[in-house]
Amino acid sequence: MTSLDKPTTEETSADTSADDARAVTEAALFEAFGGVRGMVETVLPGLLFVSIYTVNKNLHMSALAALGVALVMVVVRLARRDTVKHAFSGVFGVGFGVVFAMMTGNAKDFYLPGMLYTLGLAVAYIVTAMAGVPLIGLMLGPVFKENLSWRTRNPGRKKAYTKASWAWGLILLAKCAILFPLYWWADTTQLGWVLVALKIPPFLLAVYLTWVFLAKAPPPIDVFAEMEAEERAEEERKAVAAGEGEGAPAGRHRRS
Repeated sequence: MTSLDKPTTEETSADTSADDARAVTEAALFEAFGGVRGMVETVLPGLLFVSIYTVNKNLHMSALAALGVALVMVVVRLARRDTVKHAFSGVFGVGFGVVFAMMTGNAKDFYLPGMLYTLGLAVAYIVTAMAGVPLIGLMLGPVFKENLSWRTRNPGRKKAYTKASWAWGLILLAKCAILFPLYWWADTTQLGWVLVALKIPPFLLAVYLTWVFLAKAPPPIDVFAEMEAEERAEEERKAVAAGEGEGAPAGRHRRS
């Protein structure tokens, strides 16, 4: 390899920084969206409901089994002292589904709260992207320790967050375009199995596109590190001022 072919130090540093940025982005997305366990907790209650209902057509047994497994997953997380937000969101979703289905006596209504939530979330992603305050940025800003600095100080990341919010919104709208007609025209088992099948693939596609957009964006501004640096600088200024104040009288005493 000639000297012209050898990578320079600057190129190596740039590659390392890019790799670090991608690793940070992957870790942040993994944390924000729950990872593999979060996906399991999202799928398992609905899968259990439709499996039991397919076999015996018993609404009460199916609903209570789904709620029971959701509660078990919360208890397991609490026992392991893990983050429980994804498990708790699953319990609330399943709980609303159970209430709806029990009130109406229609097993398909078990899925209705989750479908309405998905539709509302899709609209929220699109509306916030159009308004210049993309929802995905509001969600991931604290994870990246940048809070809302991307809105005014980092236009490249704001653009990436806007693209990601559009991606999430359109993907969820496409999912709703499949599920709502099935809610009206298909039976409970058909709707249930399609819904289970559509739990993970659209989610993975949206996460992947988010990763692509953010990996190409400028790095986040760590506002927490900035605040800590400002606090240290202020403490140093106070220490210097206090030292000068203590030294001045002593100097005057020596001159007298």
